[in-house]
Amino acid sequence: MSKQKGANVRPPSKTGVRPSPVQERSQATVQRIFRAASELLAAIPIDEITTSRIARAADLSIGALYRFFPDKQSIIDAIAVRHMDEFRAEFESRLGTLNFSDGPAFLSTVIDSFVAFLEARPDFRAIAFGQISAATRQRQSDPNASGAGLVRRFMIESLGMNDLETLDLKLRIAIEAGARLFAYAFEQPNSASRHAVVAELKHLLSSYLFPA
Repeated sequence: MSKQKGANVRPPSKTGVRPSPVQERSQATVQRIFRAASELLAAIPIDEITTSRIARAADLSIGALYRFFPDKQSIIDAIAVRHMDEFRAEFESRLGTLNFSDGPAFLSTVIDSFVAFLEARPDFRAIAFGQISAATRQRQSDPNASGAGLVRRFMIESLGMNDLETLDLKLRIAIEAGARLFAYAFEQPNSASRHAVVAELKHLLSSYLFPA
């Protein structure tokens, strides 16, 4: 008896296009590389991590890894961008449950959320300050990217700021200053010292972005 027509055919995805087995395997391999690299970043100094070590941790040949990433830096950059996208998505999902009376209150919540995000992700902490390539860091310093994009949207939509050229310049300066102070905060020997630096960071950026 012949097989029922279509019995072994997978339904199309929501986009109407079925992912090919090769695409699915490729995506699974990339995820293995990310997991292996993140585990190494959380466990050992970044200088001790090599593409060969990542490949072994992912149970891949070095050739298989190089099919997707040309070097260690490209893996680090991809992990950093994934984390920043995750942070923005998580924060945006909470916006409807939060109330903000002013700009400093909103900025304080973004900063507190980012600190908590970093504290929960040792792999991201290992690369967030100084290990990301200049090109990727430049893209992430755009006022529309990551946490700065959240602040920009709030300043336009809730505070009515319409001088976008000045706003974007101020946000770029705030991003550069904030990145160094975040790094300094996580260099502190304990949580109390770290949060003292974060409190000063909030005060500095709030005074600059939302002058009285």
